[in-house]
Amino acid sequence: MAAVSIDAKKTRELLPQVKIKHWGRWVTAAVILLLSAALVWGASHGNIDYAAVPGYLVDGSMLEGVLNTILLAIAAEGAAIVLGVIIALMRVSKNPVAQGFATVYTWAFRGMPVLVQILLWYNLALVFPRIQIGIPGTAIQFIDVNANSVMTAFMAAFLGLALNESAYMAEIVRAGLKSVDHGQVEAAQSIGETPWQRTRRIVLPQAMVVIIPPTSNNFINMMKSTTLASVIGFLELVKAANNISSFNLQVMETLLAVAIWYMVLVSVASVGQYYIERAFDSKGRRPGAAAGPRSLGRSLKRGLLRPPGMRNKA
Repeated sequence: MAAVSIDAKKTRELLPQVKIKHWGRWVTAAVILLLSAALVWGASHGNIDYAAVPGYLVDGSMLEGVLNTILLAIAAEGAAIVLGVIIALMRVSKNPVAQGFATVYTWAFRGMPVLVQILLWYNLALVFPRIQIGIPGTAIQFIDVNANSVMTAFMAAFLGLALNESAYMAEIVRAGLKSVDHGQVEAAQSIGETPWQRTRRIVLPQAMVVIIPPTSNNFINMMKSTTLASVIGFLELVKAANNISSFNLQVMETLLAVAIWYMVLVSVASVGQYYIERAFDSKGRRPGAAAGPRSLGRSLKRGLLRPPGMRNKA
């Protein structure tokens, strides 16, 4: 038996090692490189003044457009998050009126395109020349202003973007609320906590783990959706590019500057998204919840290294 095992071992050692040739990888890589080179070559031979693009990046009108884009995106997303949380809480409440209102709200604002909503708000003065708030049937008016003075381009874009986004945020928050184990809510209820205390202390902190990733993605989409405000004359990046190119007719050069600025803004937002998600993934996880890949790996390692007699006592 020993001689047979030695011969078998020598036979295994003499077997040639043949490397697998991945022809598909080489062909795919060659096609990608060829197409990339063709794209770069074609772009370099186009009728574009690339030397003028850096100047447009720091143009005064373009920088103002960058600032307005950031302000509009942050304001609209912030308002959308607040409204989304309120609508989501109404959707999961036991009040049938609140549920019905939240359902209709989500259906209406998700159903209409954002551009249509922006245009509707911008032309509100055609329906209501004056915005009046008071006691019906009396001459008492708390607010009485001209609609055109209130519904500026920024306000119309803000309302259109925020209300549309709030409908999507409501569904995201509702999904996060549904992900929390109902047993924890019942445990909090058994110790006498009010519904608001249960929501604030138990439900929302745990639901944030589910809510944060899609919310971050929505903010990036919101930043790009601000381009729709250009149709009503709001000075964001696309409007700034149109203003510049209307004088010098360098349309492609100004649009390239806009594209570069959006790539920069989205890259910064993506970095922030990464750190926010990592923070909530490590700190916002509730005790006893499903661990992430790293925590699960550490737990398995500790379990395997524990002496056999102690494993069943863990």
